[in-house]
Amino acid sequence: MGKVVLVTGVARQLGGRFVRRVQRDPGVDRVIAVDAVAPAHPLGEAEFVRADIRQSALARILAEYAVDTVVHLDVSGKALGTAGRTAIKETNVIGTMQLLGACQKSPTVRRLVVKSSTSVYGSASRDPAVFTETTPPKSLPSGGFAKDAVEVEGYVRGFARRRPDVAVCVLRFANILGPRPDSPLADYLSLPVLPTVFGYDPRLQFVHEDDVVDVLGIAAREPRRGTLNSGTFNIAGEGVLLLSQCSRRLGKPTLPVLLPAVTWVGSALRTIGMTDFSPEQIRLLTHGRVVSTVQMRETLGFRPEFTTAGTFAEFARSRGPGLLPPETVGRAVDRLAELPLPGGAGPRERGTGAVQTTHGAR
Repeated sequence: MGKVVLVTGVARQLGGRFVRRVQRDPGVDRVIAVDAVAPAHPLGEAEFVRADIRQSALARILAEYAVDTVVHLDVSGKALGTAGRTAIKETNVIGTMQLLGACQKSPTVRRLVVKSSTSVYGSASRDPAVFTETTPPKSLPSGGFAKDAVEVEGYVRGFARRRPDVAVCVLRFANILGPRPDSPLADYLSLPVLPTVFGYDPRLQFVHEDDVVDVLGIAAREPRRGTLNSGTFNIAGEGVLLLSQCSRRLGKPTLPVLLPAVTWVGSALRTIGMTDFSPEQIRLLTHGRVVSTVQMRETLGFRPEFTTAGTFAEFARSRGPGLLPPETVGRAVDRLAELPLPGGAGPRERGTGAVQTTHGAR
């Protein structure tokens, strides 16, 4: 790893954990932690620099500390504190543009790691069963964090073309969960009752917070023999879970809502401040999303410690018991799945949509 590492987004738990972890690398002499908000958690011996990445101060910071490795974690779907959606988008998109502009001018930067998301693939009824890193989305995300991530990756690709001497690694994380998650999906799963789209049971993937920190460390240092850590990689735990399985394991009942009414439910939840139930989130909870992790294992050389099911189990333990025993919820979901669909159709199969799609297949 480079001797001077700059990390953005350190006020979030994930950024703070990575800063503390990277300091233990014997090849690191100095860690510069950057955020517009002072973190509430310790950063070890890292030097905290309070700076807004949307401003032009980054070029000065890179030059002052002769930074050679940049780890950009300040790309998120959830705001810190009371900041609204506009501030999130500005930090994600404009902040990334400012950071890349500063890196392009810096003669010392040699490695760039960017936190992205599998949400760049979108969620649609005609999507393939499994996305690879080169699979184009059937329908580009139209808004929210997913659209931010698409724009961020576009700017990163432009930077990589202009600075071919810099090793660039983009990590597309599945939904990040664990004991201390910080995401809209975690907020949704923390609701006492889970609103779902009637007739759909999407497949979901998760990645554990610990594995996120570990793979960031791999991406930020020189590649190990036989591996390559430049490029774009999907990062997810092995296996998938259906949303109905998640509700059972949480011990929470679901509230199936007809698709036309889901937008209204999302607006109501946003109004009371319970969760970010954005249109892209609704599409995920309708069609689901599964990505291939072959390149993560064979090229990047990373094998997560936690599976998707194991990650969700850690999250469920941190949430405490739900309203109902998991066995009771499981029986209720089974009975609901056996009910005939409107219009005289037979029982719907768990794992399919109202019209059979590849997304719900078990």
